[in-house]
Amino acid sequence: MKNNQKAVRQRRQQILQMVLTAGEITVSDIAQAHNISDMTVRRDLQYLENQNLIWRTHGGANSIEKARDMKRFSEDIHLCRESISEYAARFVNDGDTLFINGSRTALNLLKYVERKKVLVFTNNGWSVGEKYPDGVTICLTGGELRNHVMVGEYVMRYLLSINVDKIFLGCAAVYDDGEFRYDIPTEIGINEALISRTGNKLFVLADHSKLVKRFDHENFYGSSTYDRQITLITDEKSDKATLEQLRGRGMEVISVPIHFGK
Repeated sequence: MKNNQKAVRQRRQQILQMVLTAGEITVSDIAQAHNISDMTVRRDLQYLENQNLIWRTHGGANSIEKARDMKRFSEDIHLCRESISEYAARFVNDGDTLFINGSRTALNLLKYVERKKVLVFTNNGWSVGEKYPDGVTICLTGGELRNHVMVGEYVMRYLLSINVDKIFLGCAAVYDDGEFRYDIPTEIGINEALISRTGNKLFVLADHSKLVKRFDHENFYGSSTYDRQITLITDEKSDKATLEQLRGRGMEVISVPIHFGK
């Protein structure tokens, strides 16, 4: 029995060292390294977490330092996105009709329109249950719900029957060559279908973590360019060289101070 307890202590110490060295590790990696079951790994990780030595995740564990870094990053991104949403709301005028896609950052700008009367068409399922100022009217496109975004032929037909003054989009990434990436392929067609029928009032909202170099990210679903003036609203932490590249391609770029309006 004592030998078994000693073996368990040694194994847990080794697992702890693996987590500390890697910063982030999966259950399967630990199980393979120690030739033990996933269930045994999870028990060991639970023990180490109870000792405040690691931070368990859905599929493994992070070191406490890594977990703190991730928490700080998450809080930082949240502040950046709130600032972008708040700034974007100043482009909405009383009486405007808008389209907002599946972006939470874009949708969130509606919380800052104050006393304006605004009609909003959206395929963003996150709009359900949200509370907005009294002047905001939401019209959902309907369609097939994929994650939180409504897609499909029904959405296309619906959007081709409406007219809007301004379009506010989010995206999965902004490439430094001026293309925009989307993780749901059909969302590209939905955006382009409506943009083709609208004037130059096109706004894209993207925090600094979404500005990427093209050659670093070749394997994403797909990207799209738009044949009109685009206003990109990002935050002050975005890479300055990338912003200058985008401006050089004719894009209007606004870099919003974090805590804008506070």
